[in-house]
Amino acid sequence: VQLQAFGGGLVQAGVSLRLSCAASGRTFSNYLMGWFRQAPGQEREWLATISSSGYYTYYADSVKGRFTISRDNAKNTLALQMNSLKPEDTAVYYCALYNSGEYSYTGSYDYWGQGTQVTVSS
Repeated sequence: VQLQAFGGGLVQAGVSLRLSCAASGRTFSNYLMGWFRQAPGQEREWLATISSSGYYTYYADSVKGRFTISRDNAKNTLALQMNSLKPEDTAVYYCALYNSGEYSYTGSYDYWGQGTQVTVSS
């Protein structure tokens, strides 16, 4: 399985940014998917998970109401819409393919994209 995250960049606080993740190598629509982020010197933080159909979504409290996870199974893509960005959202963002266990645990995901850097300036 290959996951490639893209769409990051340097933005100002308050704007929106949309990240994408392209998946290949497996039947994408069979798997739950998630987004994480990791800021320098910090542990990887779970952000959101989406069911295989896209019907169910789950969010960390830190991003609930600002970030939206979605997927397009016809295009094998996962997305994270990020609104009202804050400097504390600065991190490398990762997409991941879920295996089993708690949605918020990194160990529950067995394939990861390479990450895309998001930097939010104040």
